[in-house]
Amino acid sequence: MNNFEGNLPRLWKKIGSHGVMVLSTCSENRVTSRPISVVIIDEKFYCQTGADHLKYQQILQNPKAALCVKNFSIEGTCRDLGKPLDNANSAFASAYKKHFLLAYKSYSHIEKERLLEITPTLIYSWSYELTKPYMEYWDFENRSYRKEYK
Repeated sequence: MNNFEGNLPRLWKKIGSHGVMVLSTCSENRVTSRPISVVIIDEKFYCQTGADHLKYQQILQNPKAALCVKNFSIEGTCRDLGKPLDNANSAFASAYKKHFLLAYKSYSHIEKERLLEITPTLIYSWSYELTKPYMEYWDFENRSYRKEYK
């Protein structure tokens, strides 16, 4: 059952447009996780952090990152887009201000603050139909979808 495009609207509706998600990064055999405020724009996840923070340093060494929210696990590749308030990042700044006003006011203007973009490679989730568990997988690299009953 490979209807990737047909199942995308349902995926994004379930995940939503923003949220506090757990971000996991890894470098030098050290995996770390922490909650972070995230907005979603055009099938990509955006957050900001300081260039002097561990998560940023780990991403520079290893761009693979993961997010977790609700019953979704999101694997992807992360890159630095520059300062959150740069003109090229206006869609992010607007969404972040709307959903996380306090964080926007407190951090977005700081010189060392950086905008991170996570492009998903795989999103999966556990769900139930009545009492029967199943997993759904959205493979963004191969643009494929599958549902497996457990």
